[in-house]
Amino acid sequence: MGKPLFYEIWEKPATSCIIAICSAIWFYIQKHNIGYSHVGLSYETLMEGNYWRIITSAFSHISILHLVFNMSALWSLGVIERLGHIGLGVKYYLHYTILLVVLSGLLVLGMYHLLIQKFKLDYFRRVTAVGYSCVVFGWMTILATKQPSSKLELFGFLSLPISFAPFESLIFTSIIVPQASFIGHLSGIIVGYAIAWGLIHGMNNYWAASMLGWIVIVVVLSLKKSGTYDIEFLEIESVTDSSLPSVRFLSSGNGRTLQMSATTDVGANLV
Repeated sequence: MGKPLFYEIWEKPATSCIIAICSAIWFYIQKHNIGYSHVGLSYETLMEGNYWRIITSAFSHISILHLVFNMSALWSLGVIERLGHIGLGVKYYLHYTILLVVLSGLLVLGMYHLLIQKFKLDYFRRVTAVGYSCVVFGWMTILATKQPSSKLELFGFLSLPISFAPFESLIFTSIIVPQASFIGHLSGIIVGYAIAWGLIHGMNNYWAASMLGWIVIVVVLSLKKSGTYDIEFLEIESVTDSSLPSVRFLSSGNGRTLQMSATTDVGANLV
């Protein structure tokens, strides 16, 4: 007989929080009829300055099956939080989840750029990616490298040897779900190996907090600049010399207004 659910949640606090966040976002998306194009990441939308989509696309799911598959795999991978004795654990999980979200998203865009510019495949300008799969595949790869004897449990009854899980899942999802993002999953695997092999390392509380702070700044500024969300206290204005951005606070009525220069970006959508 398995452990009680509340005990599992206690042992996997970070995983449980991420699943709760993704599920809440899915519910919000369904309730407000939000589509891929509103929250997803594509080459064209990034070229327009919608950098916030790197974050929103990772935590958004449109299909309930997509959500269930990703969260089921993530729940199984939450065992990483209990492996502090081999250098993993909760802190490691949180630190490198931030990296996986950002780096896998950037790598997807880098691959799109290569396919568009080098191979002239303009189709990839409008391909829109959503979902937590990149991060899931990244953690699959890390666990397969660090703890190859582990098992990946899916839906409570399907069990895969973790050592083969990343590439088995990559092929399986590409065949069974034609819309699954092969490039997105592959990006997660590549970043996962880079972390597991120590090519990307050194994350600690300081770097994680710093990175999180910069993510918040970039998300807020890009939301304001793209006109997606009106942030009243923040004003972004262009100056004559766009190569010399300036940032300043000005007193205005009841508070302070941040004004900074910004160049205009160009560029608009499924995986």
